[in-house]
Amino acid sequence: VQVLDYFEDTLAAMVVLTLFVPLLTGTGGNTGNQAATTVTRAIALSQVTTRDFLRVISREALVGLTLGLLLGTLGFIGASIFFDVELGLVIGATLVVICTLAASVGSIMPLIASKIGVDPAVFSNPFISTVVDALGLIVYFLIAKAILGI
Repeated sequence: VQVLDYFEDTLAAMVVLTLFVPLLTGTGGNTGNQAATTVTRAIALSQVTTRDFLRVISREALVGLTLGLLLGTLGFIGASIFFDVELGLVIGATLVVICTLAASVGSIMPLIASKIGVDPAVFSNPFISTVVDALGLIVYFLIAKAILGI
């Protein structure tokens, strides 16, 4: 909520931005939680350890980027058809960044939990949802301000 308060002027200038908030935060949360589930499973099966930190993050970030490019393209097309190309660029770019960021955060949290001796399955998902939602909104409104000039 505080993130939305900070960008109140941006929202007031272009109310249509609010229509996409659930899509963007939901996509980020789902992407981050899927990455966390994948890494948590790999930890449980002893396929990765905390020493594999960079390899795991790189792999999951690449998966997030790939997903983001696909969803970003679809978001760009949809928003461009129903609204305008500039808004399409905002939605497309935001999806790319959010998916990449969420997958990275999602892959990091189980590794950190494992390192500090906390069950990654219990710790990761609620934390990821909160962090990714906040970061996703910040990314969205910063991209909107840059592209739309508001």
